Amino acid sequence: MRYSIALAAAMLGTPLAAQDIRVVTDIPVAHSLVSMVLGDLGAVDLMLDRGANAHSYQLRPSQAQAMAEADIVVWMGETMTPWMGRAIVGLSGDAHAVALLEVEGAMLREFGQAKDAQDDHSHDHADEHAHDHSGLDPHAWLDTRNAAIWVDLIAAELADHMPDHAADFAANAEAAKARITALTAELETILAPAQDMAFVTFHDAYGYFVNQFDLTQAGSIALGDAASPGAQRLAELRAELEADAAVCIFPEAAHDPALVTTMIEGTGARMGDTLDPAGSLLDPGADLYPTLMRNMARSIADCAQG
Repeated sequence: MRYSIALAAAMLGTPLAAQDIRVVTDIPVAHSLVSMVLGDLGAVDLMLDRGANAHSYQLRPSQAQAMAEADIVVWMGETMTPWMGRAIVGLSGDAHAVALLEVEGAMLREFGQAKDAQDDHSHDHADEHAHDHSGLDPHAWLDTRNAAIWVDLIAAELADHMPDHAADFAANAEAAKARITALTAELETILAPAQDMAFVTFHDAYGYFVNQFDLTQAGSIALGDAASPGAQRLAELRAELEADAAVCIFPEAAHDPALVTTMIEGTGARMGDTLDPAGSLLDPGADLYPTLMRNMARSIADCAQG
């Protein structure tokens, strides 16, 4: 799906100079992938503030202005950041906005979907409510194969805007894919000790990661990012912990860990390090995506080893 946004360079009728290209992204992961491909050929603006909720954010006036001045918008899509979609629809011009969850070839999954049953193509989920515990699971960056697909698409979009630098963008995308391939192998090694461990997370955001690396998630405290778990759900999860059905339970960035502490009391389960699946607490940039994935793998493996 493509949207239009205001583009000052449209009046010039020619591509912008390299230093003038400006890309806007919604969340840290999109910002990181664009940074890998763009390199020093332009600027990348991240709309989501550090530590903010990716599903229910509100743009500040200065951020809306940054979008109005952008050449390309790279965002996850309506099911992940609906606030970004609303901002894009309200703008006009010739620039492109690319929803990564709608990219052809992306490996997508539904919430609650069994392992190894991911779709091998994208779908139009624009009408679904953000982060409902049904339909498309928008946390698709937690499968490194999607990141590799997306950097190629990002390179193509940048090249469309600046054809004189198409070779640079293609080379950067190839380097990014090589980095992602090496990262995947590293994650497999890190997670080897966790292959036989069942664990509980704070909310249901880890299906892609669990599926790709053949892990076992026993459940999540909250079904959605903004959902409050009911008493019955908490009782069921606590019973699993008491029965040693799960070895570890993980708190999550931007969520109160008190509930996790209460859940674990009197059980044999261990509390792992805080997970940050969206990279909301990391420094933005090209290194954020591999750091996010590596940190999560190490947290899970460390807890598995006690």
